[in-house]
Amino acid sequence: MQELTHYIGGAHVKGTSGRFADVYNPATGEVQAKVPLANGEEMAGAVAIAAEAQVGWAATNPQRRARVLMAFVGLLNRDMDRLAEALSREHGKTIPDAKGDVQRGLEVVEYCIGAPELLKGDYTDAAGLGIDMYSMRQALGVTAGITPFNFPAMIPMWMFAPAIACGNAFILKPSERDPSVPLMLAELLEEAGLPKGIIQVVNGDKEAVDAILQDDVIQSVGFVGSTPIAEYIYATGCANGKRVQCFGGAKNHMIIMPDADMDQAADALVGAGFGAAGERCMAISVAVPVGEETADRLIEALVPKIEKLKVGPYTAGDDVDYGPVVTSAAKANIERLVQTGIDQGANLVVDGRNFNLQGYEDGFFVGPHLFDNVTPDMDIYKYEIFGPVLSTVRAGSYEEALKLAMDHEYGNGTAIFTRDGDAARDFASRVNVGMIGINVPIPVPLAYHTFGGWKKSVFGDLNQHGPDAFKFYTRTKTVTARWPSGIKQGGEFNFKPMD
Repeated sequence: MQELTHYIGGAHVKGTSGRFADVYNPATGEVQAKVPLANGEEMAGAVAIAAEAQVGWAATNPQRRARVLMAFVGLLNRDMDRLAEALSREHGKTIPDAKGDVQRGLEVVEYCIGAPELLKGDYTDAAGLGIDMYSMRQALGVTAGITPFNFPAMIPMWMFAPAIACGNAFILKPSERDPSVPLMLAELLEEAGLPKGIIQVVNGDKEAVDAILQDDVIQSVGFVGSTPIAEYIYATGCANGKRVQCFGGAKNHMIIMPDADMDQAADALVGAGFGAAGERCMAISVAVPVGEETADRLIEALVPKIEKLKVGPYTAGDDVDYGPVVTSAAKANIERLVQTGIDQGANLVVDGRNFNLQGYEDGFFVGPHLFDNVTPDMDIYKYEIFGPVLSTVRAGSYEEALKLAMDHEYGNGTAIFTRDGDAARDFASRVNVGMIGINVPIPVPLAYHTFGGWKKSVFGDLNQHGPDAFKFYTRTKTVTARWPSGIKQGGEFNFKPMD
C-alpha cells in the first residue's frame, strides 16, 4: 500500500498526525494509497517555512518570477502523459479529459508569465506643486488554496500560478480524494526554479482547513467546492481578517430555442451533461427546450446519443466517453436523487440504474440518466446532483425559460442555443448568471478573462484567473512624494575667488 506525503520545504514529508484517508481507484473500488491528514501543528510548520521563503521571492523582480513559470509550462508539456495517467487513476476521468484538466491550468500559467506587465502600477507627474504620486502592487505574503477533487490539476494552477507570479508563497490543501497530481505539480515547480518553500502541499481534511482559516500569517484563502462549505470558509476567513474568494455549487441551464440546430444542441447537451460523469461545476444539468414541439424534437435527438455513450475505465481507451464517479458515497447520492426524481413524478426516459460493467462490478460507475417533464419543485432540479443525470424542464416561452435560469439560487453558468441574434443578445444582457454561452454549452472563459458565477455560486468580489487574480493576490500601495528643489536659479560663468 502506497503511503503518500505532504510536500514541505522542497521535500516529501511524512505525516505525523497519525491520521490517514483512503485514496481509491474509482474504476475498481480498491484502495490504492493512503494520504496523511495534517493537524494544526503540521500546517503551522508549513506556513512558517513559507513565510520565511516568501520575503526573498517577493524581492525577486517579476520578470525573473515569470521565467520560472515559463520553465514550468515546458515541464507540464513534457510530463503531460504522466500527469494525465496519475490524474485518471485517482479521479476516474478519461485520459483525454485528464489532459484537458492539465491544459486548462497550463493556460493560466501561460497568462501569468505576463506578470511584469500585469503588476505595473500607475504614475502621476506633478499632481501638485512639486508633488508626484504613484501606486505599486505588492504581494500579500503567504496565501492558501483549498481545491476540489474534480479538477486536481486545473484549479490548483488557477490559484497558485497568479499567487506565485505576484510574489506570494502558497499553501495548497488539495482534495484528499486525488492528491497525487498536486504533489507532482509542486515537484515540477521547483524543478523549474521556484525556491524551496514557496509552494507547500499540505494534505488534510477539515482540521487542516480550520488551521488555514485560523492562521494569522495566511493573508488570503481561495476555495472551490460545495456552497455550504464555501459559505463556511468565506464567513470564517473574513471574520479572521483574510481576503477570501469562494466558489460554490451550480445548476446550469441550457435554453434551446425553436430555431436551434437540434442535432448541434443535442450533441452539446450530451457532452456538457455527461462528460467527466457530470462531475463539473460547469456541467449542463438542466435542458430547457422552449415549446412542446421543440421539447419533443430534443428528446428524440437525445435518447439515441445518450444510449450510445461508452462508460468505462480510462484504461479502456480514448473512445470511452466517461468513467466512474469519484467515490461510492458520490454514487449512492446520485442514485438516491434519481430515485427521488422518479418518486416526485419526473419521467425517466433513459434509465441508467441497472448499469453494470463486467469485470468492474466494485467500481463507482453510474449509467447515464435522462429525465423529462421535470418541474422546479423537484429535488433533481433544485439540488446539484454532480453526476451523469440530465433533467429536461419544458418551457412554454422564452420568458419562462429565462425566468427558470434567473430564479434558481445558483448562477454559475448558462447557455442558449439559437440562430436568433436578438434573442441571444437579450439573454446575455438580462440573465443573472456569471458565465454565458451562446451556442457554446460550457462557457468557461479563457485564461485572460475571469471565471466566476453569481448568486450562491460565489462568495467574494473578485473572480478567478485573468486580471482579477492579480488584484486578489496583491495589495495596492499609493505613494505621495515631494522633494525640495535643489536647482540653482540661473548659471554662474565666472571663477569664484578663493577665500
